[in-house]
Formats: sequence, structure tokens, C-alpha cells
Amino acid sequence: MTSAPPAPSAPPLRGLRVLDLATLFAGPLAATMLGDFGAEVIKVEHPHRPDPSRGHGPAKDGIGLWWKLLGRNKRTVTLDLSTPGGRSTLLTLAATADVVVENFRPGTLEKWGLGWDELSTANPRLVLARVTGFGQFGPYARRPGFGTLAEAMSGFAAITGEPDGPPTLPPFGLADSIAGLATAYAVMTALAGRERTGRGQVVDLAIIEPILTVLGPQPLWYDQLGYVQPRTGNRSTNNAPRNTYRTSDGRWVAVSTSAQSVAERVMRLVGRPELIAEPWFATGAERAAHADVLDQAVGSWIAAHSRDDVVTAFERAEAAVAPVNDVRDVMHDPQYAALDTLTTVDDPELGPLHMQNVLFRLSDTPGSIRWSGRPHGADTDTVLAELGLTEHEITALREEGAV
Repeated sequence: MTSAPPAPSAPPLRGLRVLDLATLFAGPLAATMLGDFGAEVIKVEHPHRPDPSRGHGPAKDGIGLWWKLLGRNKRTVTLDLSTPGGRSTLLTLAATADVVVENFRPGTLEKWGLGWDELSTANPRLVLARVTGFGQFGPYARRPGFGTLAEAMSGFAAITGEPDGPPTLPPFGLADSIAGLATAYAVMTALAGRERTGRGQVVDLAIIEPILTVLGPQPLWYDQLGYVQPRTGNRSTNNAPRNTYRTSDGRWVAVSTSAQSVAERVMRLVGRPELIAEPWFATGAERAAHADVLDQAVGSWIAAHSRDDVVTAFERAEAAVAPVNDVRDVMHDPQYAALDTLTTVDDPELGPLHMQNVLFRLSDTPGSIRWSGRPHGADTDTVLAELGLTEHEITALREEGAV
């Protein structure tokens, strides 16, 4: 008789306390990732200027939906860090925390008396993650920085779009999201270092850098060969066929042939096996140079079949294909359903919400979404009371405008 699998252990980051002072996307997303795996995240917002993500994008009943995702697993408090009461309260909080995430312009925390010197004095084991557009030093350090600027500056926009079209920016927060994931990784690396040294440290993460890393070997190509990657639309300079193709029912599929064996299977499937014998078919780069021929062969076959039939045929042939989904398709995709990639969270304000689940699955210490984004300042009094502040002291902070 098979024994039942062991019950999941406590989340791996339980006991870790994170103060999220950041706004919009990169810094707060890093805190969300930590919260998903058990960290206690306290979101600190200005009493009168909450995180702008609460108002970004569509809302329902006046409640921003993006915040429900970005603010999940966070308790929310308000503090005006520029006031004496806000400063002293933040230092008291920092003394109890493991991580502070902030994205103010360089020098702002220092102006308030909350720089690294003050924070590390309050808590020598603290990790301070500073997420800015351009980093803490250099000629651009004090400029306003957003993910859009990183997408342009890194070279991403220059290689994105059709060859005869303009550079193209993504219609979502790509650079911010990559930076958020990189910040979560950087924080965990700093915490691992703390295990050896007993001391915290500063993480300096510039949003312009992680997106450059994921663009791959472009700097190396230029350094060694003088090669500048051009815009190629949906095509690749490394292999072909690689494109999106329209099906007979007006839908779209994407085909990739990064592996030689897959390219050969595709040609057999679409009824053009003679192309495999061409001398140029033997390498990805040579196939890319003949993309017009290959796109015509693949595209004409796909155009004669429905999307479902195309996907089924490619699957049987063990060739790589995927439907080009919009969000409606994603919500009903059986693979996402099997992985529980989109899960249901009960929200006190809006009822059941369908949102992305935690980023990855751990077999023994899984993460979870314990609650969705909470109202502005919902936990202020509770968190301050947990710090030992009396009702009278909390009232005084409120009268000062500190909370």
C-alpha cells in the first residue's frame, strides 16, 4: 500500500519581515514575490498619496484591479516619512524587519534622515533594496526613471518591430517586471550572505540593467564582430521557419524551429520534404536567410487548416507550435488550468478574483495567495499597536499627519 505524501511544511520565507516602501511596479513586485512564499510584507504608503498602482488601469466599483494583484499578501499601513513621527515610526519598524524595499530617487531617504546609516544603526542585519531607474550613482542617477525608458535605453525597443517600422515598446511593464524578479533574487542573495556575515547590506538595482541581461549576447556580438542586431519582426536571424501564421478560421499560431530535427518535421508535415535536402537547410542561420521560402511553405499549409487542426497536426508530428492566445484564451487554456496558473482568490470587496498564481511550485514548502490587495491603510492601527504604540501615541501620530 502506498503511503500518503507528506503534508506541506511551512512556507519557506515564514518569519521574514519585509517593509515595502516602493511605488508602482518593480519594487512592489519584488515584495509580492517574497510575500507569496510566506514573508510578512508590510506595505507603507503615504497617508494622502497611495501607491499609484491603485489607480492604474481598469477599476471595478472604483477599486483598482491591478492593486489587487500587486498588493496581495501585504498588510497596508500609512506613514508620511518626511514627518518626525513618520521617521521615528519607520525606524522602529525597520528595527523589527529583515528587508526594506524602496524606489525613491537617490538621496530622498537621506534627506528624511532614513538613509543606510540610520537604518543599519537601527538594525545591523537589515537588507535595504534600492530599486531605481538608473542606479544610485552615475550621470543619470537623479533622473526620473520608468520601465519604458529602460526598454528604450537597453536596446530592447531597437530590435522590436517590423524591419521597415519604428522601434516598438511593449504594451505592458516588461522592464519593471524583469527588475522586480531580479530584485527578489538580489534580496534572497543578500539574505544568504547575511547568514555567513551576520550583517545586512544594500542592494542597488537599476531597472536599466536586468532587461539588458535578458537581451542576451548583443554586447558580446558587437564587441567581437561589430554586429548590431536589426529589427526582424517575428522572424529570427538564428533559425527559420519562425513566425506567426494565420489559420483558415482567422486565428493565429506561432511556430518555432530552433532545433534542426523540429525544422525537418515541420517540412514533412506541410508537404515540402524536398526542402530538407537543400544545402542551406542544414543550419539555422542559413534557413533564416531563406525565410521567405520557408514562410510560404508553412504559411500556405496553415492557411488551409483551422487553428485546432493545425495544433493537433503539429502535436502529432512532434513539431513546436502554440496558439496565439489573447487573455480570453489564456483563461480557458487546459495547460494553464492543469498547472493552476490562474487561481481564484476571495476578495472581501469584489468577491472571487481570478489572478496569476505564485510564480513556481515547490514540492515541500509551497507558496500561496493568502489575500488580495487590501484597502489603503487598512492595517495601520494594528501594525503600530504590535510595535507597542499606545492608542494615545497612534492618535498623536494621526494628529501630526504622520499616519
